[in-house]
Amino acid sequence: MLIHNVFFWLREDLNTEQVADFRSGLESLKKIDHAENVHIGSPASVSERPVLISDYDFCLSVTFKDVLAHDAYQQDPIHQAFISNNKEKWKQVRVYDAD
Repeated sequence: MLIHNVFFWLREDLNTEQVADFRSGLESLKKIDHAENVHIGSPASVSERPVLISDYDFCLSVTFKDVLAHDAYQQDPIHQAFISNNKEKWKQVRVYDAD
């Protein structure tokens, strides 16, 4: 199993519609067959503590059967369209892959 975690920091000048479009783009990733589970979230309302990072806008967590499924997901046209249609909306992205 491989878990693909992606954290997005969006540009501050985006309007409500642009943020909603970004969220819809994330939702489209659920259609990719290679993804076993897809969760889209935002920072949780938990108590602050020194190790907590909560300044991101969206988190995408995708579970894959294996590295081959992950690699196929990366090349899937839906994923490529998401990147192409949304890369101008984020100011920073961080990816943490774990197996």
